[in-house]
Amino acid sequence: MSKDVWRRDEVESPCINICVVHPDTRLCTGCARSIDEIAAWSRLSPDARRAIMDELPTRKPNPGRRGGRAAKRAAVPKL
Repeated sequence: MSKDVWRRDEVESPCINICVVHPDTRLCTGCARSIDEIAAWSRLSPDARRAIMDELPTRKPNPGRRGGRAAKRAAVPKL
């Protein structure tokens, strides 16, 4: 069977399977899309998808971690 059967002319999804919505920015920390954009993606026109893809590099989906090692180090007073 030819691989052309599976070829599609659609704008690919930017999803990288890290699907966590940041509480402040309301953007997915993996792909930087909003919940509304993610939900509507399969129904959007190619032009609408391209417009979102073009805008994604300007978005800041994760403005900084709020926990982890860096937060613990910051909380310890320096002597």
